[in-house]
Amino acid sequence: MPQFDKSLVWFRRDLRHTDHAALYYALSQSRQVWCVFVFDTDILDALKHDGVQQDRRIDFLLASVAELDAALRKAGGGLIVLHGAAAQQVPELAAELGVQAVFTNADYEPSAIARDQAVAARLRQQDVQLLSYKDQVIFEKDEVLTQSAKPFSVFTPYKNAWMAKLAAPGGDFYLKPYPVEKYFAALASPPGKAHHALPTHAQLGFAPSNLLALKIPTGMSGAQALLEDFLGRIGAYGTARDFPAVKGPSYLSVHLRFGTLSIRTLARAAMQAMHAGQGAAGAAVWLSELTWRDFYFMILHHHPRVTTQSFKPEYDAIRWEQGPHAEELFAAWCEGRTGYPLVDAAMAQINQSGYMHNRLRMVVASFLTKDLGIDWRWGEKYFALHLNDFDLAANNGGWQWASSSGCDAQPYFRIFNPVTQSEKFDPDGKFIRRYLPQLAKLSDKRIHAPWTATPDERLSAGVTLGQNYPRPIVDHAQARAQTLERYAVVKKIEKAGEAE
Repeated sequence: MPQFDKSLVWFRRDLRHTDHAALYYALSQSRQVWCVFVFDTDILDALKHDGVQQDRRIDFLLASVAELDAALRKAGGGLIVLHGAAAQQVPELAAELGVQAVFTNADYEPSAIARDQAVAARLRQQDVQLLSYKDQVIFEKDEVLTQSAKPFSVFTPYKNAWMAKLAAPGGDFYLKPYPVEKYFAALASPPGKAHHALPTHAQLGFAPSNLLALKIPTGMSGAQALLEDFLGRIGAYGTARDFPAVKGPSYLSVHLRFGTLSIRTLARAAMQAMHAGQGAAGAAVWLSELTWRDFYFMILHHHPRVTTQSFKPEYDAIRWEQGPHAEELFAAWCEGRTGYPLVDAAMAQINQSGYMHNRLRMVVASFLTKDLGIDWRWGEKYFALHLNDFDLAANNGGWQWASSSGCDAQPYFRIFNPVTQSEKFDPDGKFIRRYLPQLAKLSDKRIHAPWTATPDERLSAGVTLGQNYPRPIVDHAQARAQTLERYAVVKKIEKAGEAE
């Protein structure tokens, strides 16, 4: 007999109806199950910044929620779609439907944890349970620990323990899909009084973005198409992923962020490719990247202070650039006006599409923190506002890695040279030419550093420094020396700690 007569599944960053932990447990334990998604104003209002009311994530959500609703309807149910503060909307809907339990998948961000605690408290007053399940990671919280039962702070031993847990007897369970389809009969159609049509952009307070024009695949179908395409070239991933002009990445990060396919599906596909032999090397690198994702979620769980502070406390002693000059440098970085083509092209990519190639994320983060001396938190916030695939744990981890303040970060004295990075990873200047067409006629040699071109070369290419392309806002060699001096305070603190 089902444990519950009526239940509600609250979808958040898990916009699919298959291999879904909360939906599986709700359907298998309940006689009747409704499904809800809330366009949460507490989240949406934070996306409206500086008068900007366009956000590609809104378009992605609208399309993906519509597809989820259609899939649930085909399975016999449907999606109740609400717009308001989720902390209020969910308990009110639970009371209206008369459910005994609300099922949802765990969210590990501090604000989400606080929201869920508030919802759970209100539901308890109604004698309703809030049941939460692991779904967006393979291993969560304390599931992968050191031999002394402490959280890891270095990735490689974490990865080894992560892999060992999968390889242990019964470890394949963690990658198995939840057989949701077996229980679709328990799905309930949305009652007319509770179901609302999908809101429009205007009702949400946003204007349409260029997401559709960019042809970014959305929803479960888009995720599946991208995965199938990627699996055909996964063998080259290990090397191709570093070149922004090459079709190397999976482009699935935004789908992982919104859960239009499960992490289990991806990890299982990687493992199968590794065991098949063909493409094994690339699949192993990709699986390692998926493991990094789990690693950063684990760090966020054990060290929530990283959202505002350095993982390594001594790095908060660094004196970053401040004042009007710092703001001018930051604005130049944001707008792609640094005079370093690879950096500027990367910033044009994120500003125009909401996507940035992973290699370039490292390059621009290093440039902001170590060439311009700007606090990593400024860049982290900019990415949070503009990335389609923004995920707090990974974004924070990546920025702290680049600034050397995070766990297992690159040493502070390793500073990316934006010119040599450009020469190595965009040797033909193909990526730069795509986003900086004013430099297109420069030779492959000069396009990485236009200021090194002769006046005749620039004239022939139609490039005028200071007019249609800026001069470098900093000298990299000088900036590197200043960074080493800036970080010297960290070295002193570390030495003092060793002496104690």
